[in-house]
Amino acid sequence: MIDKDILISYTHFLREYLIELGFTEFWARYINLIAVLILIGGLAYILDRILRKIIVKVFHLFSVKTKTTFDDFLVQSNFPRYIAHIIPLILLKASFPIIFEGFQIWFEVFSIAINVYGIILIVKIIRSVLRSTKNFLRTQEEYADKPLESYLQVVLIFLWGIAIIFVIYELTGKDVLSLASLGAVSAILLLIFKDTILGFVASIQVSVNDIVRIGDWITFSKYGADGTVIDINLATVRVQNWDNTYTTIPTYSLISDSFQNWRGMQESGGRRIKRSIFIKQSSIKYLTPEKMEELKKIQLVKNYIEHRQLEIDRHNERVSADKSVLINGRNQTNFGVFRKYLDSTLKNNTGVNNNMLIMVRQMQPTPQGIPLEIYCFSSDKRWENYEAIMSDVFDHVIAAIPYFDLELFEEPTGSDIKNLLQFNKPLPPSGVKDN
Repeated sequence: MIDKDILISYTHFLREYLIELGFTEFWARYINLIAVLILIGGLAYILDRILRKIIVKVFHLFSVKTKTTFDDFLVQSNFPRYIAHIIPLILLKASFPIIFEGFQIWFEVFSIAINVYGIILIVKIIRSVLRSTKNFLRTQEEYADKPLESYLQVVLIFLWGIAIIFVIYELTGKDVLSLASLGAVSAILLLIFKDTILGFVASIQVSVNDIVRIGDWITFSKYGADGTVIDINLATVRVQNWDNTYTTIPTYSLISDSFQNWRGMQESGGRRIKRSIFIKQSSIKYLTPEKMEELKKIQLVKNYIEHRQLEIDRHNERVSADKSVLINGRNQTNFGVFRKYLDSTLKNNTGVNNNMLIMVRQMQPTPQGIPLEIYCFSSDKRWENYEAIMSDVFDHVIAAIPYFDLELFEEPTGSDIKNLLQFNKPLPPSGVKDN
């Protein structure tokens, strides 16, 4: 091991030479110090560059040969580069007592600077490992939809908090963990990190209660969000809307406000179809025997009409209903048979999930007519296929309405009014041409 006095003599070589040239002791010492600092700094920089290339190359070769992807994420997060800084840092730290021999103030200043850099370097190394761990867990199926970013941010906040405490200690030399200081620091931290703390609490509740996962489709009207959750972190939840725009939602709002999560639909056997058409009330009527015979030609309702009519005939005989007037007793209506037809149609539709609720119901009459609602679930939940199934169902419904002597309600259009005016236009006087 080289003696310290010998190393000091080498570092003071330039000083002795300058004094021999006639420089004063003051200038010779400072010029020597600056030259030695430049030399040691240059050596540390060259060593850092060489080590960085070697360590990065070794890590890369190692990551290629291993089956796990964790080391790949370490390389991506610059872990080898941060590790390469350690040896030059130790070199500088060890050389300072020799370089700054006789410069106590400068020794303390540079020692504090190198210690602060060491603290920051340790934080970066730990942060790199944590980020690599997060990215690695993202590749695991059981963690793919968990808010790992939130947990990482919480750990990093505490890590940087501890680092700041050590940095303050290095800069001031005072214990920042004293009781009085701790109270003041706590109050400041609570004020500064209020939103972060709320986000942290929300992230835990979101994760524990399984409120939202990455990949969930959510609708949050308050923030205009309607799309897939692509990221959950400590402060925000990022949603990619169906128009490919992005909406950022405060994490805390997921537990303080109401929103809609479509995960239940995605995990179920079908996606709900719930839509109404409006039937003109004046088109609803009792079925005459002739109309009944005509409707029996429709295969899906033939058996229903026959069995239903037998039941009605027995009832009418029992109550001695006078059927010379159609309204007496019980009767079938075109609207009722149409509802039964739609019910049978849906049950025979391969695009509709027959294991889930299927219902065709009449709603409360409105000024626009009587709403006839179809309530069922598509067997395919993908958006484009769902829309195609629903369109096919209602295409058929609308096309089938005239076969039952029913009419759809529509608001009058300009062409309707024009045709009405032309129909009611008075004839011109005799002998006068209508231009």
